[in-house]
Amino acid sequence: MKKLSAPVSRIALAAAFLLVAGTAAAVGTRRFVLDKEADFKGGDLKGVAIDSGGHVRAGFNLGSLPITQAPSIWAALPLKDGSLALGTGSEGKLLKVQNGAVSVLAETKSLAVTSLAEAWGGTLVLGTLPDGKVMKLDKGKLTDLVTLKGAQHVWQVAFDAKSNSLYAATGPEGKLFRIGAGGEAQVFFDAEEQHLMSVAVAPDGTVYAGASDKARLYKVQGPGRASVLYDFARTEVRRIVVGPKGDVYAIANEIKGNPVPSRPSRGSDTAPAGPTSAPGKTKGKGTLYHFTPDGKPERLLDDDDEHYTALTLGDDGQPYVGTGVEGRVYTVDATRHSALVADVDERQVGALVLTATQKFVAASDPAVLHPVRGVGGADAIWTSKVLDAGLRARFGMLSWEANGAVDVSTRSGNTKEPDDSWSPWSRDVAAPALVDSPPGRFLQLRARLKDKDSRLSEIGVAFVTDNMRATVSDVEAKNRRDGAEDGVKSSGGPVTKKSDSKVALSWKVDNPDKDELRYRLRYRLVGNNTWFDLTEPDEKLSKETYDWDTSNLPEGRYRVKVLASDEPSNPPDRVTRDEMESGVVLVDNTAPRVERLRAAGRRVQGAAVDGVGPIQRIEVALAGKDEWVPFFPTDGIFDEPQEDFDIDASGIAPAGQALLAIRVFDDAGNAVIVNVMLK
Repeated sequence: MKKLSAPVSRIALAAAFLLVAGTAAAVGTRRFVLDKEADFKGGDLKGVAIDSGGHVRAGFNLGSLPITQAPSIWAALPLKDGSLALGTGSEGKLLKVQNGAVSVLAETKSLAVTSLAEAWGGTLVLGTLPDGKVMKLDKGKLTDLVTLKGAQHVWQVAFDAKSNSLYAATGPEGKLFRIGAGGEAQVFFDAEEQHLMSVAVAPDGTVYAGASDKARLYKVQGPGRASVLYDFARTEVRRIVVGPKGDVYAIANEIKGNPVPSRPSRGSDTAPAGPTSAPGKTKGKGTLYHFTPDGKPERLLDDDDEHYTALTLGDDGQPYVGTGVEGRVYTVDATRHSALVADVDERQVGALVLTATQKFVAASDPAVLHPVRGVGGADAIWTSKVLDAGLRARFGMLSWEANGAVDVSTRSGNTKEPDDSWSPWSRDVAAPALVDSPPGRFLQLRARLKDKDSRLSEIGVAFVTDNMRATVSDVEAKNRRDGAEDGVKSSGGPVTKKSDSKVALSWKVDNPDKDELRYRLRYRLVGNNTWFDLTEPDEKLSKETYDWDTSNLPEGRYRVKVLASDEPSNPPDRVTRDEMESGVVLVDNTAPRVERLRAAGRRVQGAAVDGVGPIQRIEVALAGKDEWVPFFPTDGIFDEPQEDFDIDASGIAPAGQALLAIRVFDDAGNAVIVNVMLK
């Protein structure tokens, strides 16, 4: 059962955790809450692990031994004398690590040592690229064991003590070779794929091989006798490990582009950094599967953010995988509960060794060997990712839920990445307390697990950001029949929209702290400084739009003012306000008039008059016909509330008596129709 780290009410603590920082509307006090696996990731782990249940607990306590002789580590193998052999990229060196010292055992003159195996009474065997060579180190002397015909990349080698044979997975012809102690080699299996990238041998002598460019896992039971144990529908099977009881573990990846590098040139300064390109530069999707001895598959891990580059079984019987982007190590138990047990500073985990006597995490970019010094310990520290309040914030209560003893501290700053401008870490506190870090936009948390059984399951910090004023801009007011764009209105052309007394008001708001806002609207006549309320005093307008019904207003030109307030989110002494006026809004709900109308022969004269104006269009048709013909006013432009017209209707009305209809529109779309008799 979980216990609080101090006598704090569970109900009060649960209520406090309901307020979570995010992008939603800010309402007073908010809270950073970390209580899931993803929440605890992204920072720094030192002797701690993060499990899939959302707990920070004891993890690998890692040392650090820089490998200056090469930029990347491709393979690692513990030797019987207690030392560790490393195969590297760039000049293909074979290194030896013993008692914290690194020495060069041999230089292969190949571009990379891809894999290592111990065979034939302690002979160290090396797979290399790009010349298809398998080499051996025997009694301190490095020689070529065999150059495999048609092979360029020897991706992995594995020794079978039962048959006293070595197996080599190669490309680019997708062949699996069986090699004897004297260097005699035969093709044991020829796959359809271009590359066999991984190989492992079960205790009963069954051979498993993993392919690329189609991620198929093959079970090879004899020369040329193979079946597909599983098709991952991905691009590569990167590593295979077989347990002592015949259980098979395999990691497969989906890699965009070509998962296997082309043959590098001899003039290249460095070897390709791995089958998926340079560490940390290729991002893929990784998966870990377990197969029972009878072939039943079970997916244990699946990662959409990282591909997997290393695989081993620990002395606890659990599989461990290393990743190729963030330099992480995961494990998973039989109940499929996973844990992030190590997160190194380097970008890629190239190899893992977790035997009973030797435990190492070999990383690249740059090359560093991390001895596993134990699990947890007095200096087991979890550091959170940088938490962003969005604005400068004042921090309040720091509280957490944990089993065992946990000390917590904080630091704050105003840069996204912690630097010298940040505050120092505050003193450790063993019980919930006010944050002892100055105001800032960013915050980090640090928890020290004081014993091996300590477990942190939830941590949170309350904060209040500076109240930033929301500013109003782009206040627009458009009649519903208004088709104007870019401030240009068309007069004299067809009137396509009907008159409407409603005006659509809209505005934009820059609301930096995402406070909930309330808007109030006012209006005035142009030329008059008295403002009148448009919204009711108790009306709570929160949208950036409003339909204004002007049917009961006198004709004229108006302006509208939008007032914004963040009062729903703040106490009175913190409320901020802003306001902005619109352009001129025409209110005209009355049709124009036609005055001084008279006809002389086929000529019709008169004046179109509107109370607000301007006149927008004059058109003529025979009464009862819907064939309207437009005419300009006598001055040739529609720009005034009164426009005189002088129309020659001879092309519209036939000879003799005819009834002519004249239709006039004002700028608001109001229209009037009058008739005149032609004789």
